Amino acid sequence: MSETYAIVLAGGVGRRMRSAVPKQYLPLAGAPVIAWSLMAFQKSPEVDRIILVTAEADAVWVKSTIIDPMHITKLLAFAPAGAERADSVQNGLNAIEDDDGIVLIHDGARPAVTEEIIARCCADAKSYGACAAAMPVKDTIKVADPNGFVLSTPDRRTLWMMQTPQAFRLPLIREAYRKYGQMADRSGVTDDAMLVERFTDVKVRLTKGSYSNIKITTPEDLPQAEILVDRKMLS
Repeated sequence: MSETYAIVLAGGVGRRMRSAVPKQYLPLAGAPVIAWSLMAFQKSPEVDRIILVTAEADAVWVKSTIIDPMHITKLLAFAPAGAERADSVQNGLNAIEDDDGIVLIHDGARPAVTEEIIARCCADAKSYGACAAAMPVKDTIKVADPNGFVLSTPDRRTLWMMQTPQAFRLPLIREAYRKYGQMADRSGVTDDAMLVERFTDVKVRLTKGSYSNIKITTPEDLPQAEILVDRKMLS
């Protein structure tokens, strides 16, 4: 029986946080930011195994501070963070020995992810092969030229904010990453769904995420994330 894996990315340095501590390890509602994502996948009945991608120098600290005290028993392996996000994902995929199954790829800096979002992504990955948590944009979006002048206004009804988890059948995402690795120019890829769009003929399903499923990127995000995590604990 094929299993469902969650690759949780925690290898970033978070320059925009202006902090000496990587954002995934900053304190949030009594636990490091990354702990909240790990606990969501630990509690999810759909997820069988977790792979945590982090800097090799941090693995011992993470195990003693988060994994063991918080009883993250689904952890299959630590995988080393790479120079770029795609390298980190590839290292996470390399830690999975199965040839089949489902894999969810999640930014550890999204601590408010819920078991419901995880379940929807798992279901859509099984049905469609590829999906990504996302939500319709609320604001009008402008396309600008290099000088900061408006070029066009796309139809807001067609625009979605991409989130994580993004979930795929294992053979599909592995094939996309294999082809990506053969490219001379590997710039401009910001999420895993882009690789499936670019290198396969499978359409990516947009799965309902949540406006609360924010990514911590700048210091201003932390107070909002704390409110959202507190609310998740009470639900």
